Amino acid sequence: MNSGKLIVFSAPSGSGKTTLVHHLLSQTLPLGFSISATSRKPRGQEEDGIDYYFLSASEFQMKIEEKAFLEYEEVYQNTFYGTYTSELERLWAEGKQVLFDIDVVGGINIKKQYPDQTLAIFVKPPSLNELEDRLRKRGTDSEEKIKERLEKAKIEIEYATQFDYCLINEDLETAKKEVVQLVSDFINP
Repeated sequence: MNSGKLIVFSAPSGSGKTTLVHHLLSQTLPLGFSISATSRKPRGQEEDGIDYYFLSASEFQMKIEEKAFLEYEEVYQNTFYGTYTSELERLWAEGKQVLFDIDVVGGINIKKQYPDQTLAIFVKPPSLNELEDRLRKRGTDSEEKIKERLEKAKIEIEYATQFDYCLINEDLETAKKEVVQLVSDFINP
């Protein structure tokens, strides 16, 4: 299994990476979205098999034992995220380059496994205060969860130097143009 390119987007929660990934998917680029598996509950309008593969924590543990994941991590206590190896196979068979919206450690792990095939982009908020404002405006997390995400963000930002490119998402329209150019240049050198 070694045919195609991988474009990894990682960032602290609330940085805008999912918005940028959705923007890329709306372009006329040969990209396919790698649907991650998670043991967390769906948020808002999220659908199983479209946004994530939603599993219970015990189902996730079974998939780990089956070695079904290219990479996985326990991002928060008893909340797992991972990439099925079958997602790469599925998208490459369709002739698409694989686009990921994954956690920071997962992004680094994919880059390590496929160093020459991967463009790893770290999306950084302009500041932690701005990140906190975005998380609050999202309205999906408790106060405790927001604090947990902010503490995790401080740690994740330290990993930014291990990515190929660090994009500071201060202005969304500028960031959208920047990612389209970066990805286009990578998949069409």
